[in-house]
Amino acid sequence: MEKKKLCLALYTGSVDKLTAAGVILGGAAAEDMDVEIFILLQAAFAFKKENAMVNDRVAEITDKKDDFLASLKRLGTPHWTEAFRKAKELTSVKIHICGFAGKVWHGEKLDDFIDLADDICGIAQYIQTAEVADLNLFI
Repeated sequence: MEKKKLCLALYTGSVDKLTAAGVILGGAAAEDMDVEIFILLQAAFAFKKENAMVNDRVAEITDKKDDFLASLKRLGTPHWTEAFRKAKELTSVKIHICGFAGKVWHGEKLDDFIDLADDICGIAQYIQTAEVADLNLFI
């Protein structure tokens, strides 16, 4: 039986949604799905080497940011980068940085981004992947 495929367009650069994406990746890994993630605009900012570990912006309920971050710590929730890394260890996960998004944040080459990124590509690759995926999510 052929593995199911998940295509994830990750637009957000906020820790709340990146954490949620990490949870989804954990589920996809548990289901042994092939996953392709396309890092778009704000997410490209979060994937830059200098931003990944200090990214504490939240998109939802911004007045509760401190409570949210404290809860992640209290629950022992791994940083979103570790959730992504673990998923890559457990199943086939490819992370593509959108070339345009990278350039917006002065990321011209793969080395400008954290080591989870596999390549830099154009948006056409996302569209082609989304067309054949069993599940396509946009976060």
